Amino acid sequence: MLPDILICDDSEMARKQMARALPAALRHQVSFCRNGSEALARIRHSVPDMLFLDLNMPDLDGYEVLEHLRSEQIELLTIVVSGDIQPQAKARVFSLGAVAFLNKPTAPEKVAKLLAQYGIYCEPEKSSLSGSQPETNTPSYPASINSDPQLLLNDYLREIANVAMGRSSDLLARLLGIFVRQPIPKVAFIASSELHMTIAAADDEAHYSAVCQGFTGAGVAGEAMLLFADSSFREMAEMLHYDNLDGPAVNVEVLMDMSSILFGAFLKGIGDQMDLRLGLSHPTVLGQHRQINELLDHHRNHEQQLLCIEIAYAIENRNIQCDMLVLFTEDSLPFLQQRLQYLAE
Repeated sequence: MLPDILICDDSEMARKQMARALPAALRHQVSFCRNGSEALARIRHSVPDMLFLDLNMPDLDGYEVLEHLRSEQIELLTIVVSGDIQPQAKARVFSLGAVAFLNKPTAPEKVAKLLAQYGIYCEPEKSSLSGSQPETNTPSYPASINSDPQLLLNDYLREIANVAMGRSSDLLARLLGIFVRQPIPKVAFIASSELHMTIAAADDEAHYSAVCQGFTGAGVAGEAMLLFADSSFREMAEMLHYDNLDGPAVNVEVLMDMSSILFGAFLKGIGDQMDLRLGLSHPTVLGQHRQINELLDHHRNHEQQLLCIEIAYAIENRNIQCDMLVLFTEDSLPFLQQRLQYLAE
């Protein structure tokens, strides 16, 4: 009898990737949930043999699912599969009862090893006398999920951004010995002139400073932008171990250091997943001590469509916040659609 396996992830792309990482014989024995609430309802009705659980989800996240499983004394082999690869993230899930942690995207050989290790499934040895090939089809998905190409592209790009964000957060966490709270990346198609209206902090009366850096690659171009709250500069300078903690020069140095850490790791994460090499221009300070709408003023005179990824970084137990925007030009869309479709197949 084949094992009952449950995959819980809010991204369709991630669910497909996880299903493909399973041995071929198990791919039609898989159930899927899109969030923690769905997963708990399914588990309470019938406990599966193994759960592959994402951490960063809306409604009820992976940490909360693990807490419920523990408090309700539900025994279930749970493997966390996440783009949040910070050391503290891994330590927290193990303390909550997870038996293993897999980085996204998942390697099939690592999944097979875990299935064998916990006695869930061992692949039979291939016979040299058999000419048959194993079934490689992936599970089918409800048509409603696949019906809108625009939503599909957004979902795929959000998952790519989620993994890239995990890499940049991990780098920052290791450098500073902190824990970065992982948001769910926002992905939207907007007019360049309306950019200031879509940013989460745009209505904030607080002042920010910003730095931007252009990037180009085969078929894509755009810019990354970091919006850093002025109220966070002193604490950030302290964490970076600067000798001087105040002043215009220090603020610029903080902007440049933070953008170097976050831009570099994030864009490399995007490039690695899409098999794309991105070249970066020199960073430029857009302005200091202004409201968000003023810092984004240079986009108002342009009418092209942009594909915008927004990530609101926050450091746990610190009064530090910053927004990172990654803006792809309209001309980049054909390449992105083609490459993301290839990754999803």
